[in-house]
Amino acid sequence: MSESCPSVKNILLLDSEGGRIAVKYYSDDWPTNNAKEAFEKSIFTKTQKTNARTEAEIAMLENNVIVYKFAQDLHFFVTGGDDENELILSTVLQGFFDAVGLLLRGTVDKKEALENLDLIMLCLDEIIDGGIILETDANVIAGKVASHSVDSGAPLSEQTISQALATAREHLTRSLLSG
Repeated sequence: MSESCPSVKNILLLDSEGGRIAVKYYSDDWPTNNAKEAFEKSIFTKTQKTNARTEAEIAMLENNVIVYKFAQDLHFFVTGGDDENELILSTVLQGFFDAVGLLLRGTVDKKEALENLDLIMLCLDEIIDGGIILETDANVIAGKVASHSVDSGAPLSEQTISQALATAREHLTRSLLSG
């Protein structure tokens, strides 16, 4: 078995009816929008009767590991391949969940999420790049998103990108060593 970098296939934020709020796909497993919507519907159907409000739950669907958590009328999902480490996926989910909570100032519901969709999409970009996990610390994620939204016209300096890569390497090393 070859050692590979942990990766995420998608992150989904759905409402309590299974409708899209914010979704990002990092895998070609779902090549069309119809395939993505069918996957979202099947995840929602499979998990809607569970009570994943206090801690994350895990499910298997179509050879994928899905970790998920609900808050008010929002359903958070992180999907990885069936060989992916559930703890790593759960850490990504918790980072996303907590960062959204920080960015929405504790009011984690559909109305607030839709009003701050730009922040949530930036949040996804800070956590994952092309399926590779960059950051899972909610405070760091929310801080970076907040700094982007304060001055979105400012170009990122090279130092910021190299710092982000160093942080990503550090977190990845730590997760691999503790795994």
